[in-house]
Amino acid sequence: MKTLIAAAALAISGLGTAALADGHENNPARPVMMVSYGAGGATDFQARIVTMTAGNEDALGMPIAIVNRPGAGGRVGWNWLATQADADGYTLGAYNVSHFVAQSIEGGVQYSVDSFEPIANWGADPAVFVVGADSEFDSMQEVVDWAKENPGGFTFSGAGLFVGHHIAALQLEKAADVQLAYIPNNAGGAGAMRAVIAGEVMGGLNNLSDAFRPQEAGNVKSLGVFDLERNSFPPDVPTMMEQGFDIDNASVNYRGIMVPKGTPQPIIDKLAEIVPTMFENGSVASRMEAGGSPMHVMTRHEVIEMWAARQETLTELLAGL
Repeated sequence: MKTLIAAAALAISGLGTAALADGHENNPARPVMMVSYGAGGATDFQARIVTMTAGNEDALGMPIAIVNRPGAGGRVGWNWLATQADADGYTLGAYNVSHFVAQSIEGGVQYSVDSFEPIANWGADPAVFVVGADSEFDSMQEVVDWAKENPGGFTFSGAGLFVGHHIAALQLEKAADVQLAYIPNNAGGAGAMRAVIAGEVMGGLNNLSDAFRPQEAGNVKSLGVFDLERNSFPPDVPTMMEQGFDIDNASVNYRGIMVPKGTPQPIIDKLAEIVPTMFENGSVASRMEAGGSPMHVMTRHEVIEMWAARQETLTELLAGL
């Protein structure tokens, strides 16, 4: 069976099937998805799961290779995807909202929501505030009370600047009227979590999925979820609003697949048709659940609307902070 990407490409390029299947200097033999974070973090871990059925005949018919381009909270990879990647249908990228949207609003990058075409969303991963298992703090109110007595003294880690963790940190400082010491970790979410477990910082803001296994292992305590309602991973951690802090879901990390602007529309349409069915595969869903990774499948049109809404929300939030 012809691969679905190749079939779409044939319609617009006139290239032979063999050239697309075997690859040439501009078209690799298989699709590549760029993850702008290091191996072992939540985005990398989830990207490998949600693409594991891509080679099936009822999916893309071609396996997807994951390539990591970490650095600067995602900026290195997304700059590459926006300015250097081939818009050929074989080059995909994992997105993180609100990470790349906030970074484009803050400036100093070569991308915006207009630099990419969304394909589909696979998950929605809220931030969670964690402390070490032996920490003296058992609630967010205790953290805030200590921080008010020691302005700027409470150190906590996150994956970088103007990523979801940083946005959650800014929201917490505003809602609690407190000054904290946010420390971005160059090794991303995995590095930020290691810093908490090792006692290098007093706490951390991380993805709920990154916190799942350390909490299950008894290495950290989760004190609050930065979302509108509790999550099933685990259900006993209260939201920030439940604890009296006016913090919404602006920092929730939506993850999915996108392609560079300029990718031919027939290929975008074909990917948008098939990719959500990959995410809904039972094997994918069970693997994600086992890893404590919340799924939230959205179609291309739903993602376009979500990107626009996040652009508006984060523009207002960052201007106020």
